[in-house]
Amino acid sequence: MGEFRMPSLGADMEAGKLVEWLVEPGATVRRGDIIAVVETQKGAIEIEVFEDGVLDRTLVEVGAVVPVGTPLAVISGPGEGKAPSKPAAAPQPEIAPAAAPPAPRAAERLKVSPAARQLAEQSGIDLATIAPSGPAGEIVTADVEARIGKRAPAPAPTAAVPQPGALPGMRAAIAAAMAHSKRDIPHYYLAHTIDLTAAEAFVALHNEGREPADRLLLGALFVKAVALAAKRYPEVNGHFVDGTFKPGPQVHVGVAINIRGTGLVAPAIHDADQLDLDALMTAMRDLVARVRAGRFRASEIADPTITVSSLGERGVETLYGIIYPPQVAIVGFGMPVTRPWAADGMIGPRRVASVTLAGDHRASDGHRGALFLSAVEELLLKPEAL
Repeated sequence: MGEFRMPSLGADMEAGKLVEWLVEPGATVRRGDIIAVVETQKGAIEIEVFEDGVLDRTLVEVGAVVPVGTPLAVISGPGEGKAPSKPAAAPQPEIAPAAAPPAPRAAERLKVSPAARQLAEQSGIDLATIAPSGPAGEIVTADVEARIGKRAPAPAPTAAVPQPGALPGMRAAIAAAMAHSKRDIPHYYLAHTIDLTAAEAFVALHNEGREPADRLLLGALFVKAVALAAKRYPEVNGHFVDGTFKPGPQVHVGVAINIRGTGLVAPAIHDADQLDLDALMTAMRDLVARVRAGRFRASEIADPTITVSSLGERGVETLYGIIYPPQVAIVGFGMPVTRPWAADGMIGPRRVASVTLAGDHRASDGHRGALFLSAVEELLLKPEAL
């Protein structure tokens, strides 16, 4: 018998709101089945189960906001007994009063979100002096920020960028994650210009006679080339966790998708290196549609091992990305432009694009990063081999 817990859906996530149970107690579930919907700052995310069994009982009611790691349900393994016909009464998380700080407590016994603990350590704040306001009595980032605010007078208003706590919804989540990334990850940056003439000609030929909905976009070639190059150079593909780089056994490429007027998310296309271009394009279209409808899956948010961000035709030639932790690399593709270019001993107009790599110096270095970008170029120069 195992517990189905609120998953972590990003380095910036502290808690999630249970929106819907998609299966009833007593139902048989298999690994990969979607059994619940959780709402975070990124949107409504479908949560998969990771073991076979029977949903024995739920522990959290719809509408409850609970921290990452909180048990949501109990999954009985095969042969462990019949599930009850009715779910057990779901315990409501107790909200600790914030009116007065609690008595000093042992730090190791406190309920503290990872982000709040890190901020407290960096600010020299004793966690035992903070009144928790989280939905299950845990200390969250806002509590630490409030304690910091009481310790020292607030600075006079300036034209500086607002702090994450002052930003709404997804923007706050993005700000927190990117601030964490730039603070903790030793970025290095590389840029390279790649000839896309052959790639664009291949796409045009591939799309002849096809309906618009079935056509291939250049972005699919970018994702496939990055996936294949990441397979060759595994030090840019994986996660840096607990002081150790863990290479990804598969290549799950996160594709940056703009949610109009809201923000940006980069869910994964799983095993992108193994998909042919048409299958990859279909997966990208499906992902974009679901993200913009505010519905995607937990594994798509938690699994990316490297991210690709492409500006398409937005009029900017170079993009320098910020790594999304715990990943160790992000690849940026700028807008393709026409430039004088030497090819086959002749100078003429060619379609080129700037490609950049932001790498984590704890996992790779400039030499290996340069070889990775060269591999991306090599693959895009021979698009028929993708």
